Amino acid sequence: MAALALRWPLPMAMSITHRGTGVALSLGVSFFGLAALLLPEQFPHYLAMVKSLSLGPALIYSAKFALAFPFTYHTWNGIRHLAWDLGKGFKIPQVNQSGVLVLILTLLSSAGLAAM
Repeated sequence: MAALALRWPLPMAMSITHRGTGVALSLGVSFFGLAALLLPEQFPHYLAMVKSLSLGPALIYSAKFALAFPFTYHTWNGIRHLAWDLGKGFKIPQVNQSGVLVLILTLLSSAGLAAM
C-alpha cells in the first residue's frame, strides 16, 4: 500500500507558516519580557553565562538563524500581504511567484542577520 503524500498548495502552507511565525514572535517577546522582569540578574550576566559555554561558531550561527527566521519570514510575507491589500498580485502565477520570492528573501536575510 502506497503511503499517502500530503501536499499543500504553496499559498496554504505559507499562510499557516505566517500565522505560526506570528505566534512564535509574540511568545518570544512575551517570554523575554517576563524573564527580564522575573529573573534575579541583569541581561549581561546571562549573556556572559552563554559565552562561558564556549559553543562552536556553527551552533551559534544556527541558533541565530533560528531566531532570525520567524522575524524575516513574517516581515517579508507581511509586505506581500500589504501588496494584496492594494489589490496587486492576486493571479495564481503571481501568488506562487511572490511566495517563492518571500522564501528566497527570508533565507537570504536570515542568513545575513545570523552572520552579524
